[in-house]
Amino acid sequence: MTIRSFDHVAIPIQNVDEMLSFYRALGFGVQDNGRRYSVHFGDNKINFHRPEIWQSGGVTLRGPTAVPGCGDFCFVWDGTVESLRTMLAQAGAKIIEGPIERMGGQSGGDAKGTSHYVRDPDSNLLEFIVYA
Repeated sequence: MTIRSFDHVAIPIQNVDEMLSFYRALGFGVQDNGRRYSVHFGDNKINFHRPEIWQSGGVTLRGPTAVPGCGDFCFVWDGTVESLRTMLAQAGAKIIEGPIERMGGQSGGDAKGTSHYVRDPDSNLLEFIVYA
């Protein structure tokens, strides 16, 4: 048996409404049932732990030192560099670095791509990589 893929990750968030709006503008599917929040892309999910969860001290199945802004994610953009830049601009995401060539995780870590970096409303780092 081998590990096939990620299923989901979870991060604590501070600014619930701003985070949900930002990720929705980036094109993520957003689930908001008023108690639990998550964003979806492909077969993946990021759970958002609202402040009442991560500040309570009662939830132990989480990283004990994780605070908002601890996320560092890289997403594969299925389009051109130009279309990525257009989408980021339309979503109001300020590019803080890029375009820059990076080695990504595809092909066992040997694939080169072009990356752009932005921050979400809680200052998590989001990298978007475009493979040639």
